[in-house]
Amino acid sequence: MRILLAEDDSVLADGLTRSLRQSGYAIDCVKNGQEADTALSTQEFDLLILDLGLPKMSGLEVLRRLRARSSLLPVLILTAADSIEQRVNGLDLGADDYMAKPFALSELEARVRALTRRGAGGGPTVIRHGPLAYDQVGRSAYINDQMLELSARELGLLEILLARTGRLVSKEQLVDHLCEWGEEVSNNAIEVYVHRLRKKLEVGGIRIATVRGLGYCLERATGAAAATAPGAVEPGAGPK
Repeated sequence: MRILLAEDDSVLADGLTRSLRQSGYAIDCVKNGQEADTALSTQEFDLLILDLGLPKMSGLEVLRRLRARSSLLPVLILTAADSIEQRVNGLDLGADDYMAKPFALSELEARVRALTRRGAGGGPTVIRHGPLAYDQVGRSAYINDQMLELSARELGLLEILLARTGRLVSKEQLVDHLCEWGEEVSNNAIEVYVHRLRKKLEVGGIRIATVRGLGYCLERATGAAAATAPGAVEPGAGPK
């Protein structure tokens, strides 16, 4: 999951970035409203953490412009403890949640998990896909109740594929949701991540199909074979 953090307090921004990265999120950080608006206009994110007191363009204006583009991106706003009017305005403009400073990192991370679940369609905290169970709170995966040893990147990949079960996901989309600015991630690296995850899932009969030149698809647990699409490759054929 990829998060945009718009926060001009460098100490707070650094602390949030370190904490969320340790939890397996890809974090991009901007320090003013103009940079936030540009990033949101040109790139895809799974969540926006937005300080309302940004320079150059207020957080409320960033939020107003985001919703004017009909974006449904989940937004968590950060405000000073005494700015009740700003909080109300933010919620009225379409924010999904808010936190008053100062706050506990554990609570912020819990709200981040809740909002990213909501952005992925909501529902229960545990996603089930045949014998696979993915705990969105603990960010852990199980097959037949046996925990899978997955790297942070493999977990992120699994989250993306589960949110789009039965649909094609391109390599470009995977890069957009898995990687931060400045990361050099090639298509070959994406193929390696997919291949490693595929090998760990196939013990439970979970199939990731490769569609040559287009991307990947997590097949539906009901048995609907995404691999029957034109150009699809059997999972065992390896990454392409």
